[in-house]
Amino acid sequence: MAGTFYVTTPIYYVNDVPHIGHAYTTLACDVISRYKRSRGYDVYFLTGTDEHGQKVEAAADANGETPLELADRVVKRYQALWDKLNISHNDFIRTTQERHKRAVSEQFRKLEAKGDIFLGEYEDWYCTPCETFWTETQLLDGTCPDCGRPTTKLKEESYFFRMSQYQEQLVRHIEENPDFIQPKSRRNEIISFIKEGLRDLSISRTSFSWGIPVPGNEKHVIYVWFDALSNYISALGYPEDKDGLYENFWPVDVHVIGKDILRFHAVYWPTFLMAAGLPLPKKVFAHGWWTVEGQKMSKSLRNVVEPNMLIDKYGVDAIRYFLLREVPFGLDGDFSHSSLISRINSDLANDLGNLLSRSTAMLGKYFDGVVQSPDHADEIDQAYIDLFPLATAKIDKLYEDMAFNKVLQTIWELISAGNKYIDETAPWALAKDPAQQGRLGRVLYNLLEAQRLIALQIAPFMPETAEKILALLGVDPKANLADNDTWGALQAGSKIKKASPLFPRIEAE
Repeated sequence: MAGTFYVTTPIYYVNDVPHIGHAYTTLACDVISRYKRSRGYDVYFLTGTDEHGQKVEAAADANGETPLELADRVVKRYQALWDKLNISHNDFIRTTQERHKRAVSEQFRKLEAKGDIFLGEYEDWYCTPCETFWTETQLLDGTCPDCGRPTTKLKEESYFFRMSQYQEQLVRHIEENPDFIQPKSRRNEIISFIKEGLRDLSISRTSFSWGIPVPGNEKHVIYVWFDALSNYISALGYPEDKDGLYENFWPVDVHVIGKDILRFHAVYWPTFLMAAGLPLPKKVFAHGWWTVEGQKMSKSLRNVVEPNMLIDKYGVDAIRYFLLREVPFGLDGDFSHSSLISRINSDLANDLGNLLSRSTAMLGKYFDGVVQSPDHADEIDQAYIDLFPLATAKIDKLYEDMAFNKVLQTIWELISAGNKYIDETAPWALAKDPAQQGRLGRVLYNLLEAQRLIALQIAPFMPETAEKILALLGVDPKANLADNDTWGALQAGSKIKKASPLFPRIEAE
């Protein structure tokens, strides 16, 4: 076993309908989980839903249902989409589960006993949609600086967390651990936010009741961020840890989040953990946002991209490929149907699909589909073979940096090199000369063996496609990369059928 690896998505708010942004974050976590498993790691991949708060209470009220009924109904949409997207999570946490409530209450009690939580009074400008308080100076013309909607002045009794006490410790941690917040641009943003001065944080509410009650004072409920962020340890069985998951997997290797919730993950969460004497996350990675055909996604513009519809129209692996290939992970990206169609046609149908159908067709034509035994490699063969171990080492490093688009670029360089190898070796010319039979067999062996290794590398991104290719080559479709990444494992003598198109071309409407 190569070690353990723990990765999390944020928990998604049940007042939302799952859209392309949720799919993107979850897919990134899925890809890195699948890759780490294929490399022999013991992986724990967590996702889930955030089900408490004023917005849920109000929406349920308007629908004439209880908040839990609303949550039970909406949570199914996320679970169904994750099934459809082929997400391989180990656990799905809901903040309404008893295991979560226990952990949050314990965390609250622990910090209160230490003197890090105190009762006071809170007055500030509150944005209900963002569930965030703002000071007068942070408002933009009286509206919320995040979403631009109106705020209301609220004054209520509140429990506070002494976040201000952890300012120096947090700055020191960020400076001593340059990889803690990624990408780098986000790190600078957080350092300047902290250096402006951390205030004590209001962590309870009395204005609504849908949440986890404050231990010993039930007219207060624990505020959404103190509640929600604790999911990352409550899912591991903290504090009892009966199954040893917390001991085995905490601290998390990476929290993958959207950039809009970076402050909560890179400031609030680490200070809660410092106060509790618990280890901090190894990395918080904030990715960018998707626009649609150049415009911000919004319900009012009716341009929210619905992942179920995309999968039905283009297929799950094409969507998985496109979302992680199109944009460097960490930057903002633009979704358009024309770029999706162009990726499917050029990268998937032409490059990947064409290489497989050309190679298997020639094996069928010249050797009745039987894989030949490769004799010694010529210089041109060796040059092609040598690309693979180099690519594998490079890909390993790129995964560490969450550079998914570059991983795919590197794999596609191998595919292009395969198509070039066909042109350089000209198997159709070799087939005309009986004395070149051995050479022809070797060239075709190299092409098919290359595609076995390529299939193992694309498996985290396109699991169904990889399984199809491996099954066609007579290899165990569940083969893992760690045990099968050296050249030469394709069995001579096995019979391979001609591949049907992996991705049929799409005509743009």
